[in-house]
Amino acid sequence: MNIYQTKKTVLALCAVLGLGGCGSLDIGDLNNPSLDEFKNNPTSSAVNSASTGLLLGHRAGVAIQNGYVAQLGTIGREAYVFDPADPRTVEEILGPTLDPGAGAFGGNFWAAPYSNIRNANTVLAALDKVAAFSDEQKEGIRGFTKTIQALDFLVVINTHDTNGAPIDVDLPLGQLAPIVGKDEVFTRIATLLDEAATHLDNAGGSFSFRLTTGFAGFDTPEKFRKFNRAIKARVSVYMGRNEDALTALSQSFIDATAPAEDGAKAAALASLNVGVYHVFRAASGDVDNNLLSLTIVAHPSIETDAPRQANDALDDRVTRKTAKLDEPASAAGGRLTADRGFTLYPSAESPVPIIRNEELILLRAEANIGLGQIGPAADDLNYIRTRSGRLSPRADITAANALDELLVQKRYSLLFEGGHRWIDMRRYNRLNDLPRNLDASYGPHERYPIPVAEINARQ
Repeated sequence: MNIYQTKKTVLALCAVLGLGGCGSLDIGDLNNPSLDEFKNNPTSSAVNSASTGLLLGHRAGVAIQNGYVAQLGTIGREAYVFDPADPRTVEEILGPTLDPGAGAFGGNFWAAPYSNIRNANTVLAALDKVAAFSDEQKEGIRGFTKTIQALDFLVVINTHDTNGAPIDVDLPLGQLAPIVGKDEVFTRIATLLDEAATHLDNAGGSFSFRLTTGFAGFDTPEKFRKFNRAIKARVSVYMGRNEDALTALSQSFIDATAPAEDGAKAAALASLNVGVYHVFRAASGDVDNNLLSLTIVAHPSIETDAPRQANDALDDRVTRKTAKLDEPASAAGGRLTADRGFTLYPSAESPVPIIRNEELILLRAEANIGLGQIGPAADDLNYIRTRSGRLSPRADITAANALDELLVQKRYSLLFEGGHRWIDMRRYNRLNDLPRNLDASYGPHERYPIPVAEINARQ
């Protein structure tokens, strides 16, 4: 990490703790007395507040118009952002080059996750100095904090891919952590998740700090561990460790037992939506979910590529998550058009999934496909087809077409939730299958560049 990010980290932790005197980015003295007090003489209330604050840090930039869901969704041809005030929302994201000096676009998804990772390290370092915590409470904070660190590292490597990233981010001020390869970053993520799971095993029956309502049902160490294992399953699939993924899934909250009958549709959808979410609040002191913006529209291929139900109606996920616009929208001189908008996030307080049961079922199918176990994979794919898409089950899923079917189901089940389409198509070397609507010569971006501030610090 360079000094620029370290300065932001110090300030970010001050904000998380509600400490005064943090100043601006132009302050000269980074040894803020309030931060020193937290490091040297932390209280249980301060550590608990900082732990909760890590959730806010991880949420940063998720649901803004040029944030994680919107940008990755645009690259993955799930969405367009038609913002006349800033044409970069489509012309750079769909164009030939991402600018590493533009913090809002090409330089994204670096400083904020690393700030939160270092905040988490500060919490962990302060923890043993608090006599008021029991050993179980300390283990709960460790398990929670390392899980959030893993999620933040995942944001960085999902966006920067083979460009790599630093992982030794707790070095003394002025020392630069080396940028390591993607595989090493994923190994660190998996290790953090496994360490966290062990801490959670020893964390007793409750956390000492408060979780957001997005963790309803996952707000004890035992239940939070199921969330941790769900993330481990996703990471294991990304790493190609399919046996590990199946083991993690068996310890997660996966559930594929909802009936498929029409009268049970609501119950089946409720089961698929069980999971952990980012939450938002349209009130002073919190942030809105801005993905409901009228400038964000659905990519036309969502409708044209959609599977059809037995009565030739669109896949239920299309009509459940999008709707026709009152008037078609266009941008880039008419080269880009759309006639559907998203209904996924109907209000400024709509939650955004971190991970849901529906993804877990698809991850199990993906792991089984990777292991050549097509029968179990077909069962899970048909479960999603019938419960989520209201499609007829397929009897013809084979080793030759199972991956194609998986990618279709993941596309529509995880639509505009977190860049899944882009990440999946890149993992299977299929980015060139995505449309090139802006210009046929502009292929989808494969990764984000390392930010110029980071590169300059290494000159």
